[in-house]
Amino acid sequence: MSETILKSVNISKIYGKHIALDKVSIEIKRGMIYGLIGKNGAGKSTFMRIIMGLITIDEGNIELFGETDKKALQHARRRMGQSIETPALYPELTARENLQAQAANGGVSEREIDDLLHLMKLEHTRKKKAKNFSLGMRQRLAIASTLITNPEFLILDEPTNGLDPSGIVEMREIIQRLVNERGITVLLSSHLLDELSQIATHYGILHNGKIIKEISKEDLALETRQYVELETTEVQKAVTVLDKLGISDYEVKSKTEIHIYERLDDVASINRSLVLANLDVSRIGTTRQKLEDYFLQLTGGNSYV
Repeated sequence: MSETILKSVNISKIYGKHIALDKVSIEIKRGMIYGLIGKNGAGKSTFMRIIMGLITIDEGNIELFGETDKKALQHARRRMGQSIETPALYPELTARENLQAQAANGGVSEREIDDLLHLMKLEHTRKKKAKNFSLGMRQRLAIASTLITNPEFLILDEPTNGLDPSGIVEMREIIQRLVNERGITVLLSSHLLDELSQIATHYGILHNGKIIKEISKEDLALETRQYVELETTEVQKAVTVLDKLGISDYEVKSKTEIHIYERLDDVASINRSLVLANLDVSRIGTTRQKLEDYFLQLTGGNSYV
């Protein structure tokens, strides 16, 4: 069984009359890229700050690397790295000098700094100061700074926020490399499910301070997979035709709608068989539930932000 890196049990945080987190329970195992998704204000940053020990909890328990005691948790947090919201960088220093400053008390060699600069594609910045970096470069340098201590668990709050498309792709590739090459477990947040779907292995959907669903990448793919949407007033008769065609992977969604999950390239043939059986077909076509629609369906909202 995989080692549990982080386990939160019924964590709650209340500010006056505002419930920021309401009995949030999640479990992250080694090797996961766990995507915490929610609209702005859902409680993502609050949860991450609690895990980092920056905010106290009002209720619940945290287990980190198997530790639950308050003093032991502080020690366990030394095995973590984090980049939450605004990157903490020295604007007048170069990328190398920033990493040297971060490594001053960590006994990190120049070779390790060279490796991090290469990993983050910052080796060619030379004497350029951080204040003159693009947003993407600053984000990558911030993550490099968190890796100085060789953490086993990395927390990233909206790491692609504000980046252009090429910067987003670059950041995803870097996170993937951290997991594959360094064995780091990652918790990252976003308000965009489509973005997280490109990298996360597991998801926790946070809404109004509550975890309303946890799902793996594989199960999400099943729930939002492509299908043939069939609309007809004669559902039972249509089911009989599908059975005769040898189609078994379908779902009757309502009195007028069926979703067919196989033979997606054979819509014309399926339609022909239905018409020959004297069925009234209102609509038939291939579709896929958009991830945005799936998210909004769960949260009952009309906007991500």
